[in-house]
Amino acid sequence: MTDSRPWEPPLAGTDAEQLVGSLERLRTTFRWKADGLDRDGLTVRVGASTLTLGGLLKHLAAVEDEVFTWRLAGRPPVDDWPHDDPGWPFRTAADDEPDALYRRWDAAVARSRDRLAEALGAGDLDQPVHMADGDDHASLRRLLCDLLEEYGRHTGHADLLREAVDGRVGEDPPDGWSPVSG
Repeated sequence: MTDSRPWEPPLAGTDAEQLVGSLERLRTTFRWKADGLDRDGLTVRVGASTLTLGGLLKHLAAVEDEVFTWRLAGRPPVDDWPHDDPGWPFRTAADDEPDALYRRWDAAVARSRDRLAEALGAGDLDQPVHMADGDDHASLRRLLCDLLEEYGRHTGHADLLREAVDGRVGEDPPDGWSPVSG
């Protein structure tokens, strides 16, 4: 990891360092793809899809809270979204101010980082979490892998959406990048 690219996972590290590093790289790439847009940019759609960068910001904020509150520890999520309506973040994001969407995602990720660090401080990736199928509890490793999958899918969506907004392309943010919005 270099100072100008702090989101890069280590070249060699423990399983936890590799998984967390990969998650951080995806989070950063997603945030870079969504960054610096006004309402018009956050509501651009591609083709028949109803996905927007604003909807993805709101959805991933809700996912972060669900994973690191409910699935990890069995506590109610901090976010205010109705969990019985998975389409709510996508349908309502256009009603939110852009800075509110960025702040929501940034705050959810900050809470998730704290909760994940606390969990890793208390045990390894094999520790059981609240999420279960009957008597079989998932491991912290499973939560991280699920979140990596979620970010991988939606970062790909963000690639297409951002290119449609202003042509921004690329796999990683430029060296030294930090968010300008939110």
